[in-house]
Amino acid sequence: AMGASRKLQGEIDRVLKKVQEGVDVFDSIWNKVYDTENANQKEKFEADLKKEIKKLQRYRDQIKTWIQSSEIKDKKALMDARKQIEREMERFKVCEKETKTKAFSKEGLGQQPKTDPREKAKAETRDWLNSVVSDLENQIDNFEAELEGLSFKKGKQRPPRLVHLEKSITRHKAHIKKLESILRLLDNDELSPEQVNDVKDFLEDYVERNQEDFDEFSDVEDLYSTLPMEKVEALEDMVSLAPSILIKV
Repeated sequence: AMGASRKLQGEIDRVLKKVQEGVDVFDSIWNKVYDTENANQKEKFEADLKKEIKKLQRYRDQIKTWIQSSEIKDKKALMDARKQIEREMERFKVCEKETKTKAFSKEGLGQQPKTDPREKAKAETRDWLNSVVSDLENQIDNFEAELEGLSFKKGKQRPPRLVHLEKSITRHKAHIKKLESILRLLDNDELSPEQVNDVKDFLEDYVERNQEDFDEFSDVEDLYSTLPMEKVEALEDMVSLAPSILIKV
């Protein structure tokens, strides 16, 4: 062990595992960026890459704090993880630079394809939906980390904080499931960006205040009442029955 307390050690192991998973995901997306000829696909993969690198950078901040901590004696694994993340950050910079250069050379040759405003609106909506999903995923990570640190005796009543965290996680996951269905409907033009943008303020409010005003958000469906929910629900049911039907790219 690195000589840290058990709780801290558990926390460190969890983050190191997440870093490893993140690096694997980054590598596989990286390969897709360079394997695909399709410009739209390439853009989508590059956006995924950026999301992944942002996650890794957050873990790096946490790791840097631990490296400075006197509580932790053996820091080799932490240093290695930090190096790994920094290597991916460098690769990401290269990829970003290439993308910019390509865009410039197209403009230089006067061949810049016109962006369809519908597609642009769709892309913006897709981006904020994705960012809400990743905010909720980060909050779930924090809830789970706190849960792991709570101890209670078997057979005794579960502490209120534990119940609260479990409810928070379940509720976040229900929202993520809805948002992923909405994303698919948006991609397949079953929902317009305008329709989806109607729920934007509600969702951002939920991300902001779901802990301090916990009870106000008890009903997951409430936030989506302006959307044709039968579409979303039909999709959710299909996904849980047979995820394979929907792989329409």
